[in-house]
Amino acid sequence: MDLRETFATNLRRLRNARGWSQDELALEAKISRSYLSQLEKGVYHVSIKVIGRLADKLDVEPDEFLKRMARKGRAK
Repeated sequence: MDLRETFATNLRRLRNARGWSQDELALEAKISRSYLSQLEKGVYHVSIKVIGRLADKLDVEPDEFLKRMARKGRAK
């Protein structure tokens, strides 16, 4: 999994854990819902500025978006 995919997976996971829709997070982070959707699909690269806003609204440290999750059935 490349970093863009890792970011996309973690963004979706963190948003869902918060119980927010894409519309809600996009409004809070002051980005468009379509841009957020594309980030969650791994289509676009994200800027540091947007990472900071998303982390702030999701109440996480920015590095949470780049943590690779252990794959099921495989050791790290």
